[in-house]
Amino acid sequence: MGTESEIPGAGLQPVFHPTDEDIEKWMSRAFEMAQDALQNGEVPVGCLLVHGGQVVGQGRNQVNQTRNATRHAEMVALDQLLEWCRHGNVDPHSVCLRTVLYVTVEPCVMCAAALRLLNIPVVVYGCGNERFGGCGSVLDVSSAQLPHTGTAFKCVAGYRAQEAVEMLKAFYKQENPNAPKPKTRKD
Repeated sequence: MGTESEIPGAGLQPVFHPTDEDIEKWMSRAFEMAQDALQNGEVPVGCLLVHGGQVVGQGRNQVNQTRNATRHAEMVALDQLLEWCRHGNVDPHSVCLRTVLYVTVEPCVMCAAALRLLNIPVVVYGCGNERFGGCGSVLDVSSAQLPHTGTAFKCVAGYRAQEAVEMLKAFYKQENPNAPKPKTRKD
């Protein structure tokens, strides 16, 4: 179930390094959630937050369903993590330092910033996000020197990337019933 080490230059902060078996197990579940999102008219992104071999947060995109642009899979999962900490009377900071996020698509800039603020140390993701990626595709929120914004985190990219891309293509080929109606131009 993975190993721990220190973040270089960050004192004694432990970083959990998932094993190949961890990645396979949890990413398979994230892809199941992404498939569920696709079947429900959402951008197919699914994710899990795992702490000590236990899922402490999970989510799939809910943007169309809720008509709320902030309901990305990662934000849904982070809400569950914080609720789990509240119910268990556990310090979120200590939990987050040993929690891994598994997600099918590179977190966007908003989600990467939230992960950084909560000090999530490791993010495993499938394909890059060329339009909004916060882990290097557009901006590198994950490892940039950004004062007072939490801790940089390690990214493990490319797990089942082609499958994630194919799911995204399937979504964008279909019509989004929640998209705004196109406006005709008056000359």
